[in-house]
Formats: sequence, C-alpha cells, structure tokens
Amino acid sequence: MKAGIFTIILLVISNIFMTFAWYGNLKLKELNISTHWPLILVILASWGIALFEYIFMIPANQIGSKINGGPYSLMQLKIIQEAISISVFTLIAITVFRTETLHWNHIVAFVFIIAAVFFAFLK
Repeated sequence: MKAGIFTIILLVISNIFMTFAWYGNLKLKELNISTHWPLILVILASWGIALFEYIFMIPANQIGSKINGGPYSLMQLKIIQEAISISVFTLIAITVFRTETLHWNHIVAFVFIIAAVFFAFLK
C-alpha cells in the first residue's frame, strides 16, 4: 500500500508542475512579466517547467504500475492521474489565478470523475 500512496503523492506533485507548465504563462502575462516574450520563449519556459513534471510522473508510473510490481493497472493509473489533474488544476485556478469560481456544474463534474475512479477499481 505504501507504493500506492507514494504514487499518488508523486502524481500530485507532477500535476502541480504540469498545471504551471501549461497555464503559468497566462499568469505571467497577467502580471505583465511575459507581455513581450516571443512565443518560442514562452514555449521553452513551459518545457523547462514540464521537465519537473516528468521527473515526478515517470517514477510515479514506474512505482505504481502492476507491470513493475505496483498496485495499479495502466487504466487505474491513468484515471487516478486524470482525477488528480483536474483537482490540482481547480485548486490552482481558484487560488492562484482567481479568475474562476466553483459552480454547481463543476461539483457535478467532479462527482462524475470520482465515479470514474470508483468504476475503474471495480473487479
């Protein structure tokens, strides 16, 4: 079970980096830091952040996969990752970007995502 928890922790860290790699450039623009950056520089900066995503994602998949003796099938790993991804994104969007608010339809969407995780683990 330790491998399962460690996998989830690594996936959370990975998704924090992923969210900033994908959307951090928008925050930098909002703060007038990258307003005049050429697109190639924005892409390279995002790739630099994404490197850290992979530093955590690859070990998470290695440790968590049944192929390597971990507790999760490939399908389970992917569905866990997606649930973590949307959760991390939502927290960052609400707390860092502050341009989004959580509405009832978002809550319903989260319920369906959690249901997907539940169904992925049914035998």
